[in-house]
Amino acid sequence: MSLNSDDSDTDSLLSTSSASSLDEEAVNGRVRPDWCTFRDVIESRGFRLDTFRDVKQYYQYYCETLGYLDPENAQKLPGYARAREGLDDNDLCKDLGLPENLFRGTRCADGTKVVIKAVHLQSHEFDIIRYLSSPPSRNNPMNHCIPVLDLISVPKYEIAFIVMEEWTSQDVAGVPSNLRIFLGALRQCVEHTVFMHTRKIAHLDISTRNLLTDGEGHYAWIDFELSRRFDGPIPRIRGRRGTELPPELERGDATDPFKADVWALGIFMLRACQLAGVDLPEIRALVKRMLHENFEKRPTANEILAEFDFMLHSVCGRRQRICDPGACS
Repeated sequence: MSLNSDDSDTDSLLSTSSASSLDEEAVNGRVRPDWCTFRDVIESRGFRLDTFRDVKQYYQYYCETLGYLDPENAQKLPGYARAREGLDDNDLCKDLGLPENLFRGTRCADGTKVVIKAVHLQSHEFDIIRYLSSPPSRNNPMNHCIPVLDLISVPKYEIAFIVMEEWTSQDVAGVPSNLRIFLGALRQCVEHTVFMHTRKIAHLDISTRNLLTDGEGHYAWIDFELSRRFDGPIPRIRGRRGTELPPELERGDATDPFKADVWALGIFMLRACQLAGVDLPEIRALVKRMLHENFEKRPTANEILAEFDFMLHSVCGRRQRICDPGACS
């Protein structure tokens, strides 16, 4: 796996001043590339962007899997109908359900499905993903990022492409029916937050919509567009954007970015439990502290993980299940 052709120290690229000479909004805003322009460079790295042929083959396989062998049934699917409208099977076929900075594709060597994200070459997101996806960070068991298969820099256009395995957006509450599995999924979310915070990285947009799974019990935070790494002992932010903002940011006050993550993580845990029908007093007590009005009194991510591990041992020791209180198998 080649993650970047730049041999410079990735950690040094993560300072908050990395794009100080550039327009912060422009550099860290959403990129809208002409994908046809970069098709060849992406293919030269061993990845193929989806064409109309690929999409038609996908829907044909999908229909056969479901037993929809009648071509008329297949043609009723909106995605398949659109793919059939392509004048040339080799033309690129953008998934209209994805934002303009994302494109589906395939790793040519083994057929692995990928999602490719376009970002500005000088963006915080690219630097952070490069850091998290490079050794030794990528080998740390606390790092629950989606596997990054390649990082492609195109300096001429000041653009970069993050090639990731394709995971699904099924939320943490949508899969597990077993309490141990559900709590284990939540623990991954907490642990990855600890991993980022110990490296002075604040995600700043933790939410149910920014969690993906590989369907095999692994979960990962995604979307580092708002993420930052901070230098200095007492960082403060204000006026942030994000899905789950703590009350101090809503008021326009300054806050600790890591405690803003803690607030968002608490809201996430609350929503996940509500969706899964889980009501544990231990989680309620922990989340209450995470949602303290005074950010200085919220626990750190490390403290949350320690308390969560104690709770995990205690709760699963009682061998409960979400839907069938009996055994936590």
